[in-house]
Amino acid sequence: MSDTADQDVDQAEQGEQGAEPTTEEERLLARRKRRLGANRNAERTLAHLGFLGTLRERLAFLQEAAELYDLDETSDMYGGGIVETLEKRVAELLGKEAAAFFPTGTMAQQVALRCWAGRTGNPTVALHPLAHPEVHEGDAFSQVSGLRPVHVTSEPRQPTAAEVRDFPEPFGTLMLELPLRDAGFLLPSWEELSAVVEAARERDAVVHFDGARLWESASHFGRPLDEIADLADSVYVSFYKSLEGLGGAALVGPKTLIDEAKTWRHRYGGMVFQQFPTALTALAGLDRELPRLPEYVAHARVVAAALREGFAAAGVPWIRVHPEQPHTNEFQVWLPYDPDAVAEAAIRQTEETKTALFSNPWDAKGPGLAFTEVYVRAAALEWTAEDVKTAVADFVVLLKEEAGR
Repeated sequence: MSDTADQDVDQAEQGEQGAEPTTEEERLLARRKRRLGANRNAERTLAHLGFLGTLRERLAFLQEAAELYDLDETSDMYGGGIVETLEKRVAELLGKEAAAFFPTGTMAQQVALRCWAGRTGNPTVALHPLAHPEVHEGDAFSQVSGLRPVHVTSEPRQPTAAEVRDFPEPFGTLMLELPLRDAGFLLPSWEELSAVVEAARERDAVVHFDGARLWESASHFGRPLDEIADLADSVYVSFYKSLEGLGGAALVGPKTLIDEAKTWRHRYGGMVFQQFPTALTALAGLDRELPRLPEYVAHARVVAAALREGFAAAGVPWIRVHPEQPHTNEFQVWLPYDPDAVAEAAIRQTEETKTALFSNPWDAKGPGLAFTEVYVRAAALEWTAEDVKTAVADFVVLLKEEAGR
C-alpha cells in the first residue's frame, strides 16, 4: 500500500479508532493517523500544510483570502464571475491566449491531451513512466480518454532530446512533467528543455507541460513563467500544491484549444455550479505565495546542505539528498535504514519535541533503504542551518533506538 503524502489524509481520518491494528493496511493507517496528529500539534516544522487543518481553520483561511477581494461582486455560476477573473489572470501570467479552470488537474490534463489527439490525429502520448498520469491516475489515459501512453525513457530523470528524436514510433503529443515529482522533483536545464521541445517539433508533435509545480520552477530555469510556458503548446498548473489554494487547476493555451477544452470539461462533469471558494484561494495564492516561491527554493538549498552535514556529523554512514542541490523547494532524502524504523523515529521526534523535521511518509527505495519528500515553505524560513543540524542530531538518536529494536 502506498504511503504517499498526497493520498493519505482521507485514509488517515478513516483509520483506527483505538483498536489495535491487525493487518498491514490497518497498521499503516494507524501510523498515518499518529503522524498527522503529531504534525498538527508541532510547534516547529519546515512546512505548514494547510489542507491538514481542521474545518474551522480552513474556513478561517477562506475568510482571510476573501478579504483581498470585492465581496459585493455577484457570485459565480458555472464558471463565470470570479472564476473568469482567475482564468484571465493565469492566462496573462503564462503568456497564453486563454485559460480554463478545472476542478482537478487530472481532468484538465485528460481533456487537454484528448483535444490534442483529435487535432493531431494521433492518440499516442509520449511521457515518462513516473509522470503523474502513469502513477497516480488509475490508467485514466486509456480507460477514460482512449489515449495510448508510450515511454520515451525508463531512466529516473527527464527525457533527453536524443531519446525524443529517436523514439521508434510516432506520437501526437509529448507530455513533460515539470518538475518530475516521483523522480525527485527533477527539472532539466533550460538548454535541455529547449532541445527536447525542438526534438518533438521536428517530429510534428505538440508539447504539453504538466506544470502542477511549474510555479516554483522559474528559479531553476532563470526565466519568467511566460517564457517557460511559451515553449509548450499547452500547460496545466495547480492551485493547491504550491499556492495553498483549496484545490483546482487551470489549462492554458490557444483560445481555440481552450474553447474546445471547456466543451469537454462539461462532458467530463467539470462544470461545477459554484466554485468561488476555490477561485478566491487560488487568487490569494497568486498574490501571496507565488512571489515567495523563489525565497523558498533558495532556502531549500540551505536546508538540503544542512541535512547532509547534520547526518554526517551524527555518524550516519550514508545519506542522499536528491537532487544534491534541489531544483525546487521540494526534494527527497534517502537513508540506509528500514522504512518502519525511520518513520517511527520521525513520528516520535515530532510527538516528543514538537519539532517536525520529517513530516511526510517514509517509503522503501530498496532493501534497507528508505526515502521521504521534504517540503520547504514559509515556516522553514525560521530555521537556520544550525537549527536543521540540531534537529538532525536529535532525530538520529531516536533512529538508532528504533533501528536497534
